[in-house]
Amino acid sequence: MSQFTLADLERIVADRASATDGSSYTASLVAKGQTKAAQKLGEEAVETVIAAVSGDRAGVVSESADLLYHLLVVWKIAGVPLDDVLEELRRRTTQTGLEEKAGRPKG
Repeated sequence: MSQFTLADLERIVADRASATDGSSYTASLVAKGQTKAAQKLGEEAVETVIAAVSGDRAGVVSESADLLYHLLVVWKIAGVPLDDVLEELRRRTTQTGLEEKAGRPKG
């Protein structure tokens, strides 16, 4: 089985976001704007949490896939590439969690 990555999903989201034939859910979501995309992201986050606290493993897997997809759509609209997020994670993991938290801006 070949490895499917978040970078693959990012490319798919980018390709589908520019579809103009009316067949792409991604394009329609992007066209509705960041408020709608962020709302969908929040809904998927809640559904993931519900599945997790219910002990529904299959639900966690399914809802997590939806959550990651909608997160990448939000990033696409915001102009945030996956690599920027991965770089931030890399930066944070080079220090302990307490050191990282102490270095965050106050407020």
